[in-house]
Amino acid sequence: MPYLHRERHATGRMGWLRAAVLGANDGIVSTASLVMGVAAAHATPSAILTAGTAGLMAGAMSMAAGEYVSVQSQADSENADLAREKEELANDVEGEHKELAAIYVGRGLDPSLARQVAEQLMAHDALDAHTRDELGITATLRARPLQAAAASAISFATGAACPLLVVAWAPASGLLGWVFLTALVFLAVLGGIAARTGGASVRVGALRITVWGALAMAMTTLVGTLFGGVG
Repeated sequence: MPYLHRERHATGRMGWLRAAVLGANDGIVSTASLVMGVAAAHATPSAILTAGTAGLMAGAMSMAAGEYVSVQSQADSENADLAREKEELANDVEGEHKELAAIYVGRGLDPSLARQVAEQLMAHDALDAHTRDELGITATLRARPLQAAAASAISFATGAACPLLVVAWAPASGLLGWVFLTALVFLAVLGGIAARTGGASVRVGALRITVWGALAMAMTTLVGTLFGGVG
């Protein structure tokens, strides 16, 4: 009986984790920056909330569309390579066998053993063997446009909702400070969770995302203050 050793690797989460972290980070930073910039320009609380809500909707749709187009382009390239590989397997089996054996030799196998491995794998599933070992396309890392789009849109909306809740509940007199500090907390939590899920350092992940978020919010607030002073 074959022994099944089940392991969970961080690479298995790369597809949705990247899109989710990117979406949530953008949701928090862009929305917090937007409401802080508008608040610094002396807008009314209702105008600040309206601007933030519009930013949430626009950002979520933009993230979904951007992720879908980007990942679909990757999927198109993968499909084109697969179609080309099918054609080559149909027209030149011997050449494809030699090509696969050469790959295994490059990885350290003895030439005779490499030929045997290539022969057996191609007899089992030739296209799968070439997809994985020649093209480097695996089921785990395969492009999934709809998954990436959905993860980005949902995570952006979730991240953007955090500073909006602060805007709705925080006192108008200290709104800038409340949004800035809570956004940093949200970012630190997000960075820590993402790092832990991906198997990296929680402290480094939290610090990295917080520093960049703080810089973005500070720059937007400065712009809002300058334009508010001009008005």
